[in-house]
Amino acid sequence: MCDLFLPDCPIDNGTKGVSDGLVEQLRPVHPQSLRGTAGCETWSVDFSPGGSLFAWSMGYGVVKVLAWPLPNSEEGGDDVRDAQLTDKTSDRTLNCGHTVWGLAFGPRPRKRPGATSHASYELTEDVQMLFLATGLNNGIIKIWRVSTGEALFDLKGHQSVVRELVFTPNGTLTLVSGSRDKTLRIWDLTSTGRTCRVLSGHRGWVICCRVSPDSSMIASVCSSDNRVCLWSLRSYTFIRHLAFTKQSAISSCDFSPDGAVLAVGSYGLHNSAGWRVDLWDPYTAELLVTLEDCCSCEPFMNSKTIKTLCFSPDGLFLALVVDHRALRLWELGQNTFMMETDLTTFHNELCCTFHPQEGIIATGTRDGHAKFWRVKPMIPSLSHLCRAVLRFSVSTHQMKAFPIPQKLLEFLTYRDTPKRQKTYCRAHCR
Repeated sequence: MCDLFLPDCPIDNGTKGVSDGLVEQLRPVHPQSLRGTAGCETWSVDFSPGGSLFAWSMGYGVVKVLAWPLPNSEEGGDDVRDAQLTDKTSDRTLNCGHTVWGLAFGPRPRKRPGATSHASYELTEDVQMLFLATGLNNGIIKIWRVSTGEALFDLKGHQSVVRELVFTPNGTLTLVSGSRDKTLRIWDLTSTGRTCRVLSGHRGWVICCRVSPDSSMIASVCSSDNRVCLWSLRSYTFIRHLAFTKQSAISSCDFSPDGAVLAVGSYGLHNSAGWRVDLWDPYTAELLVTLEDCCSCEPFMNSKTIKTLCFSPDGLFLALVVDHRALRLWELGQNTFMMETDLTTFHNELCCTFHPQEGIIATGTRDGHAKFWRVKPMIPSLSHLCRAVLRFSVSTHQMKAFPIPQKLLEFLTYRDTPKRQKTYCRAHCR
């Protein structure tokens, strides 16, 4: 069903601002009559919690689960060959029967930010305890056993496309789903009958939802609302809105690994300003930082939207997928991107995710490809690690009650950076 090939471009040498970080690609083998037609898109990709597996929605209702590192990739050290010839005991092809919009591995164990130990997961051990959830075009969520590729059961309740799926990062089989029926549902996969809680209140399609690292909060956005909704995962109730201007369309959100920051991606409507990323304090609803698009690219702003974003596992970087500029990697506090893809080439990325341990970002494209990009390795500072560990357990309200110096408090609550930051793309870097 897929080919594995290395691109004709150099590997990233780690220099800041380099755009040639593409390591490899997975290309689906669709019949000629189907290539480029509706249904071939890769709407979702995901790595398993231990990083030993990669799941890829390759279009037309097919999901491929592959062992990571990929066969014959740079990590594998062998010559490139057709991925159809790889070990069938570890690779799975899941035929879902309908277009797959969201997918997620679970359960996801609780992981404290700043942990220096990278557990080595054996593939067979990892697979035995893993499930894969796939959200389909008809509103059904299929649950698969990864070790066998067996479809275990269906979750029914959504009345339209299941756009987003995420397992809570606390080691349980609790699944959160977001749908075009304007609702979120919280499923307990261990309960008899697999009942769910329904969260309603959005005025349009739910296109993104994320769970905080301590599994206490859900953030969700929809296609026709200029607000972010925050929900309690403990009481299943609405908490508050984070409001934006009516000229903005919100497209994505993600919690930092310590849960102290919520990043929200949006873009201007009706020829207004380009994309922007707002960093919020989810505890106080205070806007911390606004990252704006390159001001020198204004002639093209009306065609630039932000598709999705996600934090790196260490919280140092934020990956952005932007129309016509594909993938950009931003280091918090900087006004230039540490990595961006080739600006002279048209890109059509739709989704992205970080490998949990290696410096790799995976993206999915509109034509069904999965691409892998190398990220420049960086060692987190001791101050960053201490803040991440502390904020994972302490809310902003609790932090403000500590008798500590003001500058230290500002650092621990992410209030020590400029409120507004304009970025510069590689073409206009100053």
